[in-house]
Amino acid sequence: MLIGLLLAVILIVQINQPFPEMAWMQHLPTMLLIIFSPLLLRRWPINDAALAFIILFLILHSIGGRYAYSNVPYNRWSQDIFGFHLNEIMGWTRNHYDRLVHYFFGFCALLPFAQLSKSAGHSASFSVKLAIGFVLAASCIYEIFEWLLTIFMAGETAARYNGQQGDIWDAQKDMALAAIGAMTLYWPVKKWIDH
Repeated sequence: MLIGLLLAVILIVQINQPFPEMAWMQHLPTMLLIIFSPLLLRRWPINDAALAFIILFLILHSIGGRYAYSNVPYNRWSQDIFGFHLNEIMGWTRNHYDRLVHYFFGFCALLPFAQLSKSAGHSASFSVKLAIGFVLAASCIYEIFEWLLTIFMAGETAARYNGQQGDIWDAQKDMALAAIGAMTLYWPVKKWIDH
């Protein structure tokens, strides 16, 4: 049920895609994950809370993918809702939506992977630490993937996909935010899966 809802949301979000040349790169992995999720969930079952975290991340990623991350209009949204531009209040000069999603990757991945480790017979403490290690490894692999894209793709296309926006430390900041996101939930997840 939740997976079908997620698929519907992702398809609706893609109507009138503002960056159609980037859409397939952003959404193909998400769509494959959704298509194969019944098989994956049968093989590695997780509870509804863990699934909800995965769905939250995929929704945030789908919004980012719709706007090629660097162009998510959160300033316009905050102006419409709250009457101010978030970048002005925070003193930011770049679009930080990609950083938000990297943080939420760590935040949302911790419970599902800790739960899988715990169900394999590991202690709660080990399971959460292993899940943090997974977040760090997955973030590193993703940043290497982005780097390889810059080698094999045209410069402008790679820059738009990567969303670095001129920040030479973008990869390191993205990985750090994923780690912080995971560590934010260390104690609550440890307590949750321990009971």
